[in-house]
Amino acid sequence: MTSEARNITHTVNDFILLGFPCRWEIQVFLFSIFLVIYILTLLGNMAIVCAVRWDHRLHTPMYILLANFSFLEICYINSDVPNMLANFLSKTKTISFARCLLQLYFFFSLGTTECLFLSIMAYDRFLAICRPLRYPTVMTSKFYSSLVVFCWVYGFLWFLIPVILITQLPFCGPNTIDDFLCDLGPLLALASSCVPIPGTVLTCGTMSSLLIFATFFYILGSYTLVLRSVMQVPSATGRNKAFSTCSSHLAVVFLFYGSVMMTYVSPGSGQAEGMQKSTTLFYSVLTPFFNPMIYSLRNKEMKDALKKVLGGF
Repeated sequence: MTSEARNITHTVNDFILLGFPCRWEIQVFLFSIFLVIYILTLLGNMAIVCAVRWDHRLHTPMYILLANFSFLEICYINSDVPNMLANFLSKTKTISFARCLLQLYFFFSLGTTECLFLSIMAYDRFLAICRPLRYPTVMTSKFYSSLVVFCWVYGFLWFLIPVILITQLPFCGPNTIDDFLCDLGPLLALASSCVPIPGTVLTCGTMSSLLIFATFFYILGSYTLVLRSVMQVPSATGRNKAFSTCSSHLAVVFLFYGSVMMTYVSPGSGQAEGMQKSTTLFYSVLTPFFNPMIYSLRNKEMKDALKKVLGGF
């Protein structure tokens, strides 16, 4: 147990996830809405994975990375939405201490992996547009496979230290979390009601901010160079094709990072009531839902491949 918590005993065995408190009829209505979003998200991202797998024209680094990203989104939405759906219909809305920390770990590890995937997808576009002659020799199947493995492994290692620190915090009551998942900010707030935990809050905030800002500014830097190169392309057709690819990725980046920064740059800092819940809902549920539409909307090759996949059912 940490020095911050050595004199406090751990007495909380489960937490209550309030979710979206409202009348039973509205709970059922929200359950129906989010169930539809959940199913459509799974189908949309699975369609992209299948399209890349079955269409040999899409066996390029850009689309293979996109397929891996879509698979990541399937895992990501499964880390929180099934439990949220179950809580809509639950009377107790409880989650055990162990399951809560397990959800926290997978949710943040998958979120970290998503930041890393968005970074290597930006690097892929930088190489393809700014260094086209070097692209085939650099972005080999061995290299991009290594990048994919790096994202998954590093993503699940990065958040180990904060989770270990949180397991040692003194949760002595209350045990009510005003959220639909076991999130970092509410858990730190509950622990700090027992004893001051400035060291843990600083560590979690620093690691979250470091990851978010490092990957975000790397992506912005990459796309600044990409857009500068695109503007120098003499062909209008070539510029439009490059813009369509880059704009899709940038749309996902701003949707994801905009809401993430509002939530995790300063966890446990006491955001406005309901604000953290709304931003978490946006990037953890709605962004994976929009991703298949964003990536296929302006991409003719992907739309053609998806038509073949959907036409086969």
